[in-house]
Amino acid sequence: MKKISIITVNFNDREGLKKTILSVIEQSFTKFEFLVIDGGSADGSKDLLEEYNDKIDFWVSEPDNGIYHAMNKGIQRAEGEYLLFLNAGDRLHHSTTLSEASKLMNKPVDIYYGDIIYEETDGTNKKVDFPQQLDFSYFYRFNLSHQASFIRKSLFDKIGLYNEAYKIVSDWEFFIVAIFRYDATYQHLNLIISDYDGAGISSNTENHPAMHKERDQTIEKFFSNFKNDYQLLNAYNDKYLKQLLYLKSNHKFKWTLVKGLIKLLR
Repeated sequence: MKKISIITVNFNDREGLKKTILSVIEQSFTKFEFLVIDGGSADGSKDLLEEYNDKIDFWVSEPDNGIYHAMNKGIQRAEGEYLLFLNAGDRLHHSTTLSEASKLMNKPVDIYYGDIIYEETDGTNKKVDFPQQLDFSYFYRFNLSHQASFIRKSLFDKIGLYNEAYKIVSDWEFFIVAIFRYDATYQHLNLIISDYDGAGISSNTENHPAMHKERDQTIEKFFSNFKNDYQLLNAYNDKYLKQLLYLKSNHKFKWTLVKGLIKLLR
């Protein structure tokens, strides 16, 4: 059995797909399989897959029902012990990334997760460090990056595949259910795993109302006892964010002081 399966889903993003493929095939570590699930793209992505056919263990180009359906197809086909979902446009951070990660993945942990470089749509980059300890409140506002998470395939056998009824938050739902209902074990890797393409669907603020609606449905379904707490915390965070944005736009000096204080407290 291969230790790692890399699953890449793509739809009409030929250039992004090429970046992802190149970052995977340059890896010094070789005990992995590479699967690409393309949704029947019409932009030349299939020609690209044919070009790199000998570098990809399995690929398919056919219509699907969305990103999570495509990811589920990859899960069902994968044979690795751990699965890493690297969407088209995302890249492994360095040619030694898998080699370094595999050395740290030396215990039977359900979810290993590392850090990312977040590539803003304006061309700027920032490093995102994920916490060592995960608690329920963390998932009120945030999520792990599936582009930096190695998920034991047996966890999908235990919990089930991604929720295909959702368009945005099925990976968030999987993490929160796995960790807080099924007591999945996890470990943070002090390592940058991927350069994350910030143009993804969940990063687009126009999709946030739909994202919050899907998250509310998950809380209602699996954690109904926390529903009121979840709604109150979201309302508080929205109010806090609006206050910060108001300071930034109308009181530059106060904003500078608050920003400095936040940095000190981090």
